[in-house]
Amino acid sequence: MSDTRFGARVRAVRVRLGWRQEDVSEHAGVSQDLVSDVELGRLDALKIRSVRAVLRALDMELGMEARWRGGDIDRLTDAGHAALVARIIAVLLGYGWIVQTEVSFAVYGERGSIDVLAWHPEGQILLVVEVKTTLNSVEETLRRQDVKVRLAPGVARERFGWAPAAVARLLVLPDDSTARRRVATQAQVLGQVYPDRGLAARRWLRAPSGSPGLLLFLPLTLGERGIRRPVRRQRVRVQGRGAADVQARPASVDDAGSRDTTPPGRR
Repeated sequence: MSDTRFGARVRAVRVRLGWRQEDVSEHAGVSQDLVSDVELGRLDALKIRSVRAVLRALDMELGMEARWRGGDIDRLTDAGHAALVARIIAVLLGYGWIVQTEVSFAVYGERGSIDVLAWHPEGQILLVVEVKTTLNSVEETLRRQDVKVRLAPGVARERFGWAPAAVARLLVLPDDSTARRRVATQAQVLGQVYPDRGLAARRWLRAPSGSPGLLLFLPLTLGERGIRRPVRRQRVRVQGRGAADVQARPASVDDAGSRDTTPPGRR
């Protein structure tokens, strides 16, 4: 939406309410000139909180949307989310969990979708997994997962015949500096809800018991990040050839960053 069209909508609501710009100014606690600037679409020099104040006075809301190359940004965020979902599914399957993805629910007006719902048959434990590529609002993330944890046992029984003795929660975030910094700044709140992390979380996933809160940082693969690491050649000494050095083939890099430096003749 253009700034001009935005301003026109604000003016239309004001006129519909029968208000003058002075009335909006008084209710919003801003100057009449600022109200005029909003209605004319002169938003570049205005503070967001001032624009929000004008809209609140008119019982309107300010919705913000980030765009990049049309809809490409949606594909980028969706791809990142799908990559993290694939990562945690691989981890859970490796530990013997049964996994269902994108489990939708609609219970008494509460609607949503559980990213990953996992079942541990031996422990009779249900795991509600929330996957986030960005942790914008900690409060909203916790609120939404609370709803899913509360409704998950009923959904699991009805949809899959699982009767859990306990329900645990897991938050999965990308293993990057932004996510780790965000968690660090909200350490007090997140630490109470997700006390088990890293190795402790993985130990629990191997042998689950009780209803803890888990948090895992999982890396995206090189292809999913669009990163190409340079291939480095390493020189290794081969026994039986004196002091001569031979050049090994390019070292292979896996997701964990390990390198294969075994001489060609010993592979």
